[in-house]
Amino acid sequence: MEKVIILGSGPAGLTAAIYLARANMKPIIIEGEQPGGQLTLTTEVENFPGFIDGINGPELMENMRKQAERFGAEFKRGWVTEVDLFQKPFKLTVSGLGIIETESLILSTGASAKLLNIPGEKENIGRGVSTCATCDGFFFRGKKVVIIGGGDSAMEEANFLTKFASEVIIVHRREELRASKIMQNRAKDNSRISWELNKTPLEVVADENRVIGLKVKNNQTKEEEVIQTDGIFVAIGHTPNTSFLNGQIDTDETGYINVIPGTTKTNISGVFACGDVQDKKYRQAITAAGTGCMAALDCERYLEEKAIHDWSKSL
Repeated sequence: MEKVIILGSGPAGLTAAIYLARANMKPIIIEGEQPGGQLTLTTEVENFPGFIDGINGPELMENMRKQAERFGAEFKRGWVTEVDLFQKPFKLTVSGLGIIETESLILSTGASAKLLNIPGEKENIGRGVSTCATCDGFFFRGKKVVIIGGGDSAMEEANFLTKFASEVIIVHRREELRASKIMQNRAKDNSRISWELNKTPLEVVADENRVIGLKVKNNQTKEEEVIQTDGIFVAIGHTPNTSFLNGQIDTDETGYINVIPGTTKTNISGVFACGDVQDKKYRQAITAAGTGCMAALDCERYLEEKAIHDWSKSL
């Protein structure tokens, strides 16, 4: 039986692994289908402290992984298909690894950005297509960008992008926006934002180096056109990776894990959550890493108290 298993290997999971490994807790990290998390899709990270000239996303994740391994963390490749958190030790069914038992569990499975699934989208992530304005807006200083979406997050990111881009075009497939009135008004009052409503994105257009346009269809006239742009930001929401928990952990209505305020503790003693799987507001590498540290310290304290309790019972 393991002392602690960490699900997910993004900034949150790897930070938790570093702290727990240094505390000689011998953590096991189940990497999942995308080792390194969403940062492996980011070509340049310029806002992570300590890197004056920035660092490549995959390189940052590889460095964090090596740091955890240096202190004794063990990585296993697999995908959790089933969990049993109603009894202790906890039981995890992992593809390719079978059933693993553990005294404690850290959930850092992240949240996946929703994509349009149109031609040219996935293959141009990092080449002009982004799902994070806060992460990548700086790279489009003085350029023309498109943001796709009609909710609050799209309006917020559009306003943020005007700090850098010369023009921001909001593309939405309907005439009406889903965003709150106050967020709509802020966007409409911004002179750098223009609108392409009632238009459906069809294809990301790119040359051999980068994105150069977005093909859309006018839903009224059925005519197609290409909106010229230097970048495309997809802002249609995120999906927390919690479906495998089958309702055993308390979540909000959208699936994000609820934690006790000021901690990373979930409703089940011995199970902790960190990173984007419990954070739908900030979604930054540095905040994920911070909650990863918190989860490790919460988990370490839990295991120490459990050991004392088990010892006293044996007397």
